[in-house]
Amino acid sequence: MSPMNRALYHPDWERISLHVRERAGGKCELCPARVGEPTRSGGPMVLTTHHINGDPSDNRRCNLIALCQKCHLRLDLPFKLKKRSERKA
Repeated sequence: MSPMNRALYHPDWERISLHVRERAGGKCELCPARVGEPTRSGGPMVLTTHHINGDPSDNRRCNLIALCQKCHLRLDLPFKLKKRSERKA
């Protein structure tokens, strides 16, 4: 979802997201990337928070995971493609 539609997120999203990223201990939960390590583009890796089921209003602990940008983009791709095809229909 880019740009992020803030209206779909919980008012306390920043705190929720911070908790998920802290729980991950500074590393991506899908690959070995760690916060601050250089990425392929040369910048430092930062963690993001991903909604596993694609629903930004579903903030259950089991639905949130801390990911590097590369993993987050990869997991978001099916949701983005689905939305794109729905807009074309």
